[in-house]
Amino acid sequence: MELGSAESNGSGSEAWARPWTHLRIDRPSPGRCRVTFEHPPINTITATTVAELAELVGLIEADQELNVVVFDSANPDFYLAHYDIEGDSEKALALGDGPTGMHAWLDLLVRLSRAPVLSIAAVRGRARGAGSEFVLACDLRFASRENTLLGQFEVATGVVPGGGPIARLARLVGRGRALEILLVADDLDGPCAELYGYVNRTVPDERLDEEVAAIAARVARFDHEAIARTKAYVDPVTLPPDGA
Repeated sequence: MELGSAESNGSGSEAWARPWTHLRIDRPSPGRCRVTFEHPPINTITATTVAELAELVGLIEADQELNVVVFDSANPDFYLAHYDIEGDSEKALALGDGPTGMHAWLDLLVRLSRAPVLSIAAVRGRARGAGSEFVLACDLRFASRENTLLGQFEVATGVVPGGGPIARLARLVGRGRALEILLVADDLDGPCAELYGYVNRTVPDERLDEEVAAIAARVARFDHEAIARTKAYVDPVTLPPDGA
């Protein structure tokens, strides 16, 4: 875990600096944080991942210095894979509900979208199923042009996507394209995802990290209250209500 810079500039805390299992956290400045998914071999989402992300979202919500958080992956081929119950569904059930009253996974996604900071998904590799749900919950999505696959495959397996993509995709890409993504249940590469509005834009793979870091560094210098208030005004007309 790369937290030395956070502690040296005074923006760190014991909570941020604690050992994480599936995450690596770097806090290069008080206003900016980088969270790297690191759960070999393919970054599956498990009960441990959900619990750690829920705790992280709580830290993000409470941090008055933080303006922007970037989520990337240590694995160039897998950003986030689908949920894995690890042969023990009781672990997922034991997570319970979060502050919104929703199950922990939905709860952390909803709270991340509404948090008073800018969240950015820097997508390189595959993000399918629950991985796509996390990407959709972030405020901005920048993707590798050559190395991105996004999709919601659940309908092809006989189930309904349950982590919010039905509500989020329709608002992002429109009804027709949302139905195509959900019902055809095929993967979209970077250029197609950009065309559809699934991501804000694609960036050549060799420039993705640099461009996202530059955006994050810029936003980190802004006024925290201005960011929080602007998001608070945009959210009611763009985010799905809890019932959706």
